This record gives sequence, structure tokens and C-alpha cells, in this order.
Amino acid sequence: MVVVTKLSVQNVRSHDNFMTSLSPSMTVITGQNGSGKTSLIEAIYLALQGSSFKGSDSDMLRQDCPWWRIDLSFTDHTKRTVKFDPSRLYGRKSFVIDEKTSYRLSSKHKHPVVLFEPDDLRLLNGSPTRRRQFIDRFISQLDPLYGATLRKYERALKQRNNLLKKPLTGYDELFVWNIALSEYGAYIIEQRTIFIEQINSKLNDTYHDIAKSSDVVSVHYSHTSIGDVKQKLLSELHHHNERDKLLGNTSVGPHRHDVIFQFNNSPALSVASRGEVRTIVLALKFLEVGIIEQITNVKPIILLDDVFSELDIDRQKALSDTIRAHQIIITSTHVLSDSKHYKHIELNN
Repeated sequence: MVVVTKLSVQNVRSHDNFMTSLSPSMTVITGQNGSGKTSLIEAIYLALQGSSFKGSDSDMLRQDCPWWRIDLSFTDHTKRTVKFDPSRLYGRKSFVIDEKTSYRLSSKHKHPVVLFEPDDLRLLNGSPTRRRQFIDRFISQLDPLYGATLRKYERALKQRNNLLKKPLTGYDELFVWNIALSEYGAYIIEQRTIFIEQINSKLNDTYHDIAKSSDVVSVHYSHTSIGDVKQKLLSELHHHNERDKLLGNTSVGPHRHDVIFQFNNSPALSVASRGEVRTIVLALKFLEVGIIEQITNVKPIILLDDVFSELDIDRQKALSDTIRAHQIIITSTHVLSDSKHYKHIELNN
């Protein structure tokens, strides 16, 4: 199992120059709010996955600094460096791995990561955008083509929306982008459906393992993909041309879809308690770890950003027991119990 042994960040958010070693099992980073705990989790995630889960590359730059840099060392003696220099016209972010420089992290160099942050606990009662981002981030780790298709879809969507805002746009101009959106969108819908069905096949049992209850939990994609998905989406886009011109944006497609959770055959958001909702999210994260490991044959690194404080003792134990065979990096405002079993790093404001 390859794990991260050292982390160094320079000019990343509140950190000017910070370096630490990490435990191959569990590292707990403590400090008050604003001390830069999440920034370290963000830096590890970016170096392993190629992009931040919080914002843009520019957002990560410490105020009034010309560049930022992240360095990771691994147990197999490899190293990687990520640099960002906004003054460059091209290649502002670069990755140096095995002394070779690239400007995008290739799929072969991405290391699987499971991130758990407080917002995840509000996954069910958050916006559809949050649920789409959850499933998209998950699939992108397992299918490099999915992430690329998602980016192409978003670019085509932006082009179509720009045309819809122009008063003299004709249907022939829209048709070109309808074709592009239907092609990319069909792949997105098909992959979302496949992975959500895979999660759904195991969600109920995983929930029972944590909750010790007989409640029935399920998850479904909001739109079925029976038949020719590409043709169906193309017809929907064409049918909504006039309405979309009035709205000034594209009203149909996977950017409008949702992930639906049910609890005892009713909408989970309406009937599940706060504790039950959190158990559903915890079950999802357990499944994410298992599915990633099963498909990639690599143990994902677990990043837990200040979630223990939002879980009760039973759920904390369930989480710890499930992921203890992985490298785990946790941020917290306080020292966790049983501190002799992990490396502790304390940050000062």
C-alpha cells in the first residue's frame, strides 16, 4: 500500500512555509478555526487528484504572494511537486512527477482519494448541484473519460446558453450545440445511472450494518435512460428550443438532474431524522471506499475534514472501524480520544 509520508506547502492559503511527516495509518491535524487545517487536506487532495475540492488554483494563493507550491513524498520513494504561477501565460499549474513535468495530472498518476467534509453530511438536504457533484467526483476517479466528457459538456452548455441570450439566434445555430450536448450528455447520464445502481445494490445492507435497524434505504437517478439516450436528449433539447430562448438558458439535460434518496419508500428528506440522514451519508462514504478499492485495486487515501465533531460516538466508531486499514488524515478542532494510536499535528493561528 503506497501512502504519503511527507507534505510540504508554500504560500498555500494561510500557510507561508509548512512541512510535516504523515503517519502511514492515522494523522490528526488539530487547531482552531482559521488555523489552516482544511488547506492541508486541500493540498493533499489537489496533488493526488489534480484539482481542488474547494475553489480555483488562484483561490489557494496566499495573499500578496507570487506563487504556491505543494510537495508530497511517498513510501515507494517517489515524489511529486505541484506549482502554480499566475504570472505565466500558459501552464500556470504544473505537476512534476519522476522529474517529468506536465500541465495536467494524467489518470495514471491520480491516486484514489475519499474525501469526507461537513457539507457531505448535508448532502440529502442540500441542492441538486451538491448531489450531482458528489456522484460526478466519485465517477471521475474511476472513469477518466467521464471527467473529460463532463468538461466538454460544460463548455458546450456555456456556448448554447450564450446563444440563447442573443435575440437573433436561429435554430440552425442551436442545433450544432444540441448535437454536442446530446452526445456528451448521454454518456454522463448512462454512467451516472450505472454507478448509482451499483451504489443502490449495496446501500441498504451497509446502512443496516451501521444503524442496526430494519429501515429500507435506496438511491435512484432522477431520469431513466431506457432506449437511445442520445436521441431522447436531442429531441428534448429541440423541443425546448423556444422555451430556452425565453429563459436564456438550457432547461433540460444532466446539469438539471438529481440523485433521489428514499427512506422506507418515502423521500428521505421528508421522513428521515437527522441521525438517519447522517447514517445514510456515512453508508455512502463506506461504499465509495469499497467500490473505489474494488475497481482500482488500490486502497484510497481517506481525508476527513472536521467531520468527527458532527458525528455521535456510535457513528464515529463505525467510521473508524471501516477505514482503519487505510491511510487516514483527519482535521479536528480538538484532540481525539485514544491519542497514542495516531500521529498528532497541532497548528497555531
